[in-house]
This record gives sequence, C-alpha cells and structure tokens, in this order.
Amino acid sequence: MSDSQMDWDPIWALAKRVLEQGEPLELTDETCALLLRSAREVAISDADAENSLRSLSTATTLLQEVRRRIHDGSWRLSRARDRAYELRDAGDLDGAQQLMRDVLAVEVVPFYRQQAEIALEKLAGLAEVRATGRLDPNLHDRQQLAVLLQRTEQGHALELTDDLRALLRRTAPTAAIGEAEAEEALKSPEGVEALMGMILSRFQKAQRRFLRAMYRMTSLRDSGDLEGARQQMRDVLAVENVPQYRRMAEEVLGGLDSPPPES
Repeated sequence: MSDSQMDWDPIWALAKRVLEQGEPLELTDETCALLLRSAREVAISDADAENSLRSLSTATTLLQEVRRRIHDGSWRLSRARDRAYELRDAGDLDGAQQLMRDVLAVEVVPFYRQQAEIALEKLAGLAEVRATGRLDPNLHDRQQLAVLLQRTEQGHALELTDDLRALLRRTAPTAAIGEAEAEEALKSPEGVEALMGMILSRFQKAQRRFLRAMYRMTSLRDSGDLEGARQQMRDVLAVENVPQYRRMAEEVLGGLDSPPPES
C-alpha cells in the first residue's frame, strides 16, 4: 500500500494551495468528502471531522491537522526504519525492534502503524532465525543469510539443512556465483559459510558502487555534463557482475541516452 493509494496526493495538493499559496478553502461536496476521508485515514473521528466542516476556520484547522499527521508520521517512520535497518545490518536486532516499538508507542495513523508493525514482525522473525538457526520462508533470503552468519560468529554450529541448501542455490546466481562453484561450497560447513559471506559481500560492494556512481552521475547530469553522467554508469557496467545492479545501471544509462521529453 502506498501513500497515493491512501488518497494523500489530493489532500497534500489541497493543503499546499490553501495553507502555502493562500488560496481560499471552498467547502464543496468534493472537498468535504476528501477532508472526511483523509481525516478518517489519519485517525480523526468522523464526528470530529464533521464538526470541523461547519465553518471555514475549523475546516482549515482540520486540513492543517491532517497534513501534520501525514507529514509527522512519514518522517517518524522513515527515520526509525532507516536507523532500524542500519542496526539490523550491524547485528543489533534488539535495538532495531525497539525503534519500531517506539514508533508504535506514539503513532496514531493506521497506515504508518501498519508499516511499523510489518517491520517489527520481520525483525522479530530474523531474531528468531538467528536464535534457532531455522529458516523462515516468509523472510527475505539475504537477510536470513546475514543473521545465520551472525549466528556462526556467536559460536553456533551451522546446520546444513535442505532448506539452507535450497536458499543458497536460489541466492548464489543473484550474486553471479555459478552453479558448479555453489555446489562445491555446499559440500562442507566451511564452504557454506564462505559462500554465504561471498553472496553478502558481493551485494554490499555492488550497492556501494552503484550508489556512489548514482551520486556522481546526478551531479554531472545536473551540471549539463551528460557524457560524464553516462560514463559513470558505463564504469559500473565495466566491473559489475551482480545481475540486479547491472540491470539498474543499464536502466539509468538507457534513460540518459533517451531524448528529453517534448515540452
């Protein structure tokens, strides 16, 4: 579910016109319906919203409150989720979960609460995988590899289950690791640990490489140096072997090579 599916683009546009550009608020049937629907989506009761629509002053206050809840909830969740993912990747699953609990302790908007609950559930699932060594088919493959590797670093033996072998056979090709190399690694716990580390390392390096190139590409493009911007993506493609990041670089390069849209 996205913000646009929550009808927040129209309410945000209305708030910009009225609250920032000084356009008078007109309580047409369409505008009232939008305000009522949006108020409900940010946990303002129908009774309170309907009372607010009895005058322009209180309707404007309602619009301000709807916008505030959307803005504050989005900022709060984004900041907490970004930090939680940093903690997750560093192995601090308890700290990551606490950040989501902190959001839930204060958030009232149902959409943002739902997103925080989903994030918390996934983090709790990863903590369970790390504690037990048992994979969860509902969780992301590479994230489970990361916590299993953390588990081995904590001194736990790695169990070469059929589920783990299947997961590694799925994820090895996504890191440009051939079938023969993967099968050889699957013959021993040491080989499996090395394979897990290789998969994770290749994705981490590919992500850093792509993000650095995107930053430089954007700066060059915005300064008018399209050829320099294109070269950033060509440089990525010259060394990148992870299919996901090759596709992303190819798409960006294709966009730079496309003619600008007609005005």
